[in-house]
Amino acid sequence: MIKFENPNGYIQITNNYFAKLVGQTAQSCFGVTGMVNSNPVQSIRSLIKNKVNIDTSNQGVSVKSVNGALVIDLHIAVSYGVNIGTIADSITNKVRYTVESVTDLKVSKVNVYIDEIN
Repeated sequence: MIKFENPNGYIQITNNYFAKLVGQTAQSCFGVTGMVNSNPVQSIRSLIKNKVNIDTSNQGVSVKSVNGALVIDLHIAVSYGVNIGTIADSITNKVRYTVESVTDLKVSKVNVYIDEIN
């Protein structure tokens, strides 16, 4: 849960909301074929959700608040033959812009990990 204060009071936003927002934004970028589980807990959760047909757009996403700014880790799969550096830059810029415009919170870092090439 991420909490911050504005002139009108306190706002609390769940990590699940950020994970879905970031996951959907990253998947909309050119060359990204999907999100990849970043740890064993997400792998087990993903297996269970796939059996029940629940949205798994938040897999491979980790959002932390450090000193009032967000640090986002993404684990993705990309298409074969695309420029990985360009894709990573595109994802970083789009995720930063989307999160900052939707939530008005500062994103200090977006780490993109390419875990699979399809």
